[in-house]
Amino acid sequence: MSPYRITRTLPEDVTGAALRADVAAGLTGEPKTLPPKWFYDARGSDLFEEITALPEYYPTRAEREILLARAGEVAAASGARTLVELGSGSSAKTRHLLDALGGLDTYVPVDVSESALTGAAGQLLAERPGLTVHALVADFTAPLALPASPGPRLVAFLGGTVGNLLPPERAAFLASVRALLAPGDSLLLGTDLVKEEATLVAAYDDAAGVTAEFNRNVLRVINRELGADFDPGAFAHVARWDREREWIEMRLRARHAQTVKVTALDLVVDFRAGEELRTEVSAKFRRAGVRDELAAAGLELAEWWTDAAGRFALSLSRA
Repeated sequence: MSPYRITRTLPEDVTGAALRADVAAGLTGEPKTLPPKWFYDARGSDLFEEITALPEYYPTRAEREILLARAGEVAAASGARTLVELGSGSSAKTRHLLDALGGLDTYVPVDVSESALTGAAGQLLAERPGLTVHALVADFTAPLALPASPGPRLVAFLGGTVGNLLPPERAAFLASVRALLAPGDSLLLGTDLVKEEATLVAAYDDAAGVTAEFNRNVLRVINRELGADFDPGAFAHVARWDREREWIEMRLRARHAQTVKVTALDLVVDFRAGEELRTEVSAKFRRAGVRDELAAAGLELAEWWTDAAGRFALSLSRA
């Protein structure tokens, strides 16, 4: 078998079709919403990399701390010969796991971006010539069919990205992961934890304004891809902690009444002064809640690791 293969399960125009559908539904809904995945064009990805280095944004550092300290325990607990990473991107954060999984045969990165997968695979194969990489161009929020690979398999979903899914979406996602797991397989899940409000809000509203630019980038994506005429400067960045739901919401607030045209959709959207467009939900978790959500999907929490400050957790669960 070649050390690198790539399988595409997405139609060529699936991204454009999904963007059109999401924008049409989101801008005509009440309240108005957009999914956070549309932040991530090339500029958005660069901005997010800047965010991860900001002093206020702790999740990336906290998860890296756990991976560095506990990767050997993850390897021992999972016994994995195949690592499947959902939403792999550049695969940078998984290198600690790859180092620790000494008996690893195969790495299966899953992402919607073929260019990101190809770039990451080239680097990994140069560093680890004995590794087989079978990249999968796919949407991990939809049911997946994984390529054949040696077991046991460890499915990793890192970065706290599971918190961007609303509760019904999380339930469906975890059920779909459970359906992938054979006996002996396991799930490694990254979850940001509930903590004091000031720390949470600061992580999504940094003093340098990088997150504000990241938030407004979704408007630039819609302008470019769908011929819209949003003025990003006419929207203020808002980060709010919802105590009842225990999640952060990022919003864009119209600074004044305005009308936006989206040419590709033949759509005209009115915004009232002060009206808010929700662009992201980022749920925060408690151990009991994670355990219960996993159990509802048919998964049993087996291991739980946090960083020293208790800000972030990695959990290992099995069918």
